[in-house]
Amino acid sequence: MNNNPLIEYINRYVRLTQNEINLLLENTTHRKYLKGQYIVQQGDICRFESFVIKGCLKTFYVDNEGQEHVVLFAIENWWTADLGSFLTQKPADYNVQCIENTEVIQFSFEKMEFLYQKIPKLERFFRIIIQKAFVASEKRIVRNFSLPAKERYLEFKNTYPQIEQRVPQYLIASYLGITKEFLSKIRGQIIAEQ
Repeated sequence: MNNNPLIEYINRYVRLTQNEINLLLENTTHRKYLKGQYIVQQGDICRFESFVIKGCLKTFYVDNEGQEHVVLFAIENWWTADLGSFLTQKPADYNVQCIENTEVIQFSFEKMEFLYQKIPKLERFFRIIIQKAFVASEKRIVRNFSLPAKERYLEFKNTYPQIEQRVPQYLIASYLGITKEFLSKIRGQIIAEQ
């Protein structure tokens, strides 16, 4: 059994041989970032797909008024990137920034393409995880259109309890599309109901 978190994660979906594992690890980079550092910034080309070993990150968009809109969080055993920018190698629409000191394993675009040729199972693996991410994204869109803010918050809290404990409330409010004051009011109502 390999004690590398990335290999353990991949092996949940496809089985890699030891030679494939060695090739994969030779073509990835282990990197540490400090809290506040960016993995990618809006307007730059996203050069890496990153697997989170340790830490917490946010993916967000900054609008013309300078307002942050959080679209995703990522913690251990999750992937993060501006996927559109990574796949097209065009400027990023999103920023990916560390909320905590973070460790990741990164795949560059070129190395990813090389690994797809050498280890075809990896294409299957990435198809599966991208499909799962797409389904989760669609469900979130439906929830945002159909559920009141309180239900959206409760859904977030129940689905991602480990994130709620680690992320400042104003970022959760941004993710939910509400103000931090409104989130504070919702939390107060929930406590009063218990």
